[in-house]
Amino acid sequence: MNVHYFQHVPFEGLGSIERWMKSKSARISATKFYEHASVPALDEVDWLIVMGGPMSVNDEHRYPWLLTEKKFIAEAIERGKIVLGVCLGAQLIASVLGARVYPNRDREIGWFPVECLAQNEKTSLINILPSHAEVFHWHGETFDLPAHAVHLARSNGCNTQAFRLGEQILGLQFHLEVTPFTVTSLIEQCPNDLAPGTYIQSAEEMLSVPARFDRIHTIMDDLLDRFHRGAAPGLK
Repeated sequence: MNVHYFQHVPFEGLGSIERWMKSKSARISATKFYEHASVPALDEVDWLIVMGGPMSVNDEHRYPWLLTEKKFIAEAIERGKIVLGVCLGAQLIASVLGARVYPNRDREIGWFPVECLAQNEKTSLINILPSHAEVFHWHGETFDLPAHAVHLARSNGCNTQAFRLGEQILGLQFHLEVTPFTVTSLIEQCPNDLAPGTYIQSAEEMLSVPARFDRIHTIMDDLLDRFHRGAAPGLK
């Protein structure tokens, strides 16, 4: 399968997703918008993965390439490609589907639990998330659920944490892919985000339990396996 990913800043890459993709012998390519804004021919893409970043989907005046990115995401959805969005990526998917993206009541940064919803759905994507899980967050914005999307998860700090639309579109507000290196880079690159708040952990707390990363990577691997089987039976 041909996997293309969108990266918005140098310090928010694929993380553990890359290892999973390589285990499936995927051909991986990227558009790194902080370097250039060229995108591939859509016919060359089976999966599109849209990663996170500190900008807002509404910052088109500051980042004109957001227009190119949104157009490509919309076309990928229209063409029935598999589209996975993480954090900003989920917000971009929601935006192109007509949902509003706006500041959340609280910034949510650190390890906080999410509750999985829709556990009894009759779908091949059933139970792609555990009923409860401690996951990593780094976001200040949220979004309304796109029309016809299934609400998959919420947290005390943010109601819309995950959604799916059909069998091929999945948005995750939280991060299952981050590594200690990713989190260290976020801390170094975005220190102003760590001003005290209800759902803001210290840098020390975020890095204090290495086993947390192993646990979310296990969840991510399982989610990708289930998503892969359910959304793309022809791409196994």
